[in-house]
Amino acid sequence: MPDDTPGSAPTDTPRRRIRILADLTPLRTSADYRRLWIGNTVSWTGQAMTALAISLQVYEITGSSFSVGLVGLFSLVPLVVFGLYGGAIADTVDRRKLGLYASTGMCLLSFALAAAAITERHSVWFLYAIVALQALCQAIISPARTSMIPRLLPPEQLPAANALGSMTTTSGMMAGPMLGGLVVGVWGFQAAYLIDALAFTAALYAMWRLPSMKPDRSEDSRKRRASVLDGLRFLATRPNLRMTFFSDLCAMVLAHPRAVLPAVAVVWFHGDATTTGLLVGALAVGALLGGVFSGWLGRVHRHGLAIVLAVVGWGGFIAAFGLTRQLWLGMLCLALAGASDTISMVFRSTMLQAATPDEMRGRLQGVFIVVVAGGPRLGDFLAGSVADLTSPTVAITGGGLACMAAVGLLALKWRRFLRYDARAPQP
Repeated sequence: MPDDTPGSAPTDTPRRRIRILADLTPLRTSADYRRLWIGNTVSWTGQAMTALAISLQVYEITGSSFSVGLVGLFSLVPLVVFGLYGGAIADTVDRRKLGLYASTGMCLLSFALAAAAITERHSVWFLYAIVALQALCQAIISPARTSMIPRLLPPEQLPAANALGSMTTTSGMMAGPMLGGLVVGVWGFQAAYLIDALAFTAALYAMWRLPSMKPDRSEDSRKRRASVLDGLRFLATRPNLRMTFFSDLCAMVLAHPRAVLPAVAVVWFHGDATTTGLLVGALAVGALLGGVFSGWLGRVHRHGLAIVLAVVGWGGFIAAFGLTRQLWLGMLCLALAGASDTISMVFRSTMLQAATPDEMRGRLQGVFIVVVAGGPRLGDFLAGSVADLTSPTVAITGGGLACMAAVGLLALKWRRFLRYDARAPQP
């Protein structure tokens, strides 16, 4: 029986306690989401492992860093070009089947890589073609998979689900290359590709167990095929959703320091490639910790305001990094910037899922892919160009300040975004 004596602790104290660590409620309440998350986590790590293995193999064949750089180009172009169309397809057909077919394609491509490595058919153009096809499959599966989540979970669990998703991405990008380097070094390229192919069976199993996921389309929309242009027109008339993309572009285009990190590692911190790795790793660790300590995000309802503050935080920490000359302090600034980026991503993803009609979710997720894939590349070009024309300090600190100013001006122009309430989502 509950203790009703004066001074006794109330029986619901655990429920009132502020959650700090990541909220695992989505994993406990939905078996379908749990399988999807586990499958995505395993397969994402395998993809990151294969990405490194392909880069190593291209360098082994050509001995050219330029040829290795082309791997990223062959991956980026299909992802950007077909991202929008993948979203339109996801709004037309059964998303479960679409995800199943795309996952099967990714699995077969990994087996093809393994077969070529086993038979010692070393062709750099074959590797480029596989990379492009992998990006094509990724452009198809990502909008479908992300659009499924609001059908599997109630709205109040979406921030927790997106935080868990950020942990999948960040941990995969950290662990995958390390595992890839180890496996290639010990057993060769074919072993890395075979492990990736086997890892995709987890994603295939998760997709296979899902129920049918046909888009919830209106009577009028069923009479015509989902159009990319319809999705863009919808986005153009929805200021809150549009601001989620503008805010991310402010951060990734204006204040993305990755291209300048090799230079500052040498000039500022008197280091080498290892120092560059520490700086890049600090961003990733901060992003991962942002997901690990994301339990409190579910209590935040003013998502628009939270996004603006997180992007301002990103810009501020990047600007501060540009003024540091001590390695530990620079790494701390980058880690805090990474955590801010995770917070922004969680709320941006949640707004897209909660405030978008189901029949439009795939197309807007396609736009999300294009922005996420293209924004950092534009940021690399801008930061590198400014650093060459002026200095790394101007590129990094100036970029951070420009990010803060830009998102602040956008928030002043669309003040409705600051008033967005997750309890009554309005696109």
